[in-house]
Amino acid sequence: MTDETRGDQPFKRLFFALDCPPAQRKAIAQWRSELGLRTGKPVPADNFHLTLLFLGAVPLAQIGEVCEAAAKVRIPGEALRISLDRLQVWRRAGVLSLAPEQAPQALLRLVYALEQAMLPFGFEEATREYRPHLTLARDYRAPEPESATPPEFFLRAERFALFESHKGRYRALADWPLI
Repeated sequence: MTDETRGDQPFKRLFFALDCPPAQRKAIAQWRSELGLRTGKPVPADNFHLTLLFLGAVPLAQIGEVCEAAAKVRIPGEALRISLDRLQVWRRAGVLSLAPEQAPQALLRLVYALEQAMLPFGFEEATREYRPHLTLARDYRAPEPESATPPEFFLRAERFALFESHKGRYRALADWPLI
């Protein structure tokens, strides 16, 4: 069995997320470097994103239907603006991340709408409690690092996307407007 087939059925590892613009990726990566991390594996800046819903292994034959269901998801109003103003360590998962002190209601509604749209497909991950975050490092096994400058990043999103995870890289397969 390879990482692209399960049994005899080919699949892709997929998740929905808000992409991080290139200038913001650079600013976050610079801020992270100033933390002087001595443990963990830094996430490549090109992979910075805010996950909405992890789907896991999706059969290739089902991706079109997943995209059709996602295309029907909308939230009313304007673009999402998420403050990434809290540095946190998830000890059990070994993750260092940036997160909002308070998740915007519009973000939570979008995640709920995606979860509902994906229910017919039976993805197991949809039952986890949603905790918005941007992963800075994996395999992180230390206390929360000291920061000379507190995190004050704002992720602004007008679209959400379906990403493929393949060999440590993330690639958007499709995206949809939020408005």
